[in-house]
Amino acid sequence: MRDIDELRELRDFDTGAPPLDDETRRRVRARLLTAVNEPAVRVRPHRPLLRIALSGALAAVVAGAVLVAVGDDHGPRTHHTAEPPATSAPAMRNVSAQTVLKGAAAYAREHERTASPRDDQFIYTKEIIKETDQKTGVTKSYVDENWRSVDGSKRSWVMEIGKGWWTPPLKADERIWPPRDWGTLRKLPTDPKRLILSITDWYGGRAASLDDLNDVEWSNVHFSLAGLLELVPVMPEGLRPAAYEALGMVPGVKVVPGQKDAKGRTGVAITYDDPTLPKGSVGFGGYFIFDPVTYEFLGFRDVRTSGDGAAMKTYTQLSYLDSWAVVDRVKQRP
Repeated sequence: MRDIDELRELRDFDTGAPPLDDETRRRVRARLLTAVNEPAVRVRPHRPLLRIALSGALAAVVAGAVLVAVGDDHGPRTHHTAEPPATSAPAMRNVSAQTVLKGAAAYAREHERTASPRDDQFIYTKEIIKETDQKTGVTKSYVDENWRSVDGSKRSWVMEIGKGWWTPPLKADERIWPPRDWGTLRKLPTDPKRLILSITDWYGGRAASLDDLNDVEWSNVHFSLAGLLELVPVMPEGLRPAAYEALGMVPGVKVVPGQKDAKGRTGVAITYDDPTLPKGSVGFGGYFIFDPVTYEFLGFRDVRTSGDGAAMKTYTQLSYLDSWAVVDRVKQRP
């Protein structure tokens, strides 16, 4: 019932924007149908609610489409809005998104630590979140520590901007995206094209080739890859490089130079122009920031809002993975 109540709230949400045109309504309706046609799949992200770009009157419709598939079990609702690109850095103007993401994949293959956890263990992660109020300029930092059950059979402890809660094990007939249990993650293809096609299969599609995918399906692929990369900080060997390369194959993925990470380093960011959303909106995934020379992944940049109406506050959120380990029990630190 909670999802239904939230859909009613979103239905009544008034952004003050002009009505949608027929073409935008067609795209949104198609995405809504895509979401509801796979009722057995629930997306339960690390963040309480996947941050989706909500713009104008489209907010209620798009958020409704996502909430059909999203379990928003804890914490405040968050929305992700577009930001203007940073000042262009001349040295990075001619670098393509594919070049950056292939470089990131190569760096990950060479430098990423691998893990072979037992089913009865937990993946511990420590993430640093820095939020700046866009109106006041005040910055606050948070340390989020998470303990996730390796096989999903035990309850896990997760945190969001300093607040934590217990998440129950998955039910026998329940699937989630992105997957969290190691067994399911290990089965995902480490070939980027096969990974994309497996994602379309997850949503009920049966595409034989990437050429068969339409705008809505590519949007779902980006949504899923961004969720996998942002919400699963530790993966089986080869999966993260494959996800980076797959992300580079998504039409509309682009480079935004001159983006600073949580440590103040200037990098090159990857973001996505979603053709199923109004122009100027930024979909889930925000900005993935990479070192402009080595393509090492530096962290995420997102926008979070809290409150409603005149009381709404907007924050620029920078985050990165500080450390991780495999441990034997919840709340055990390495």
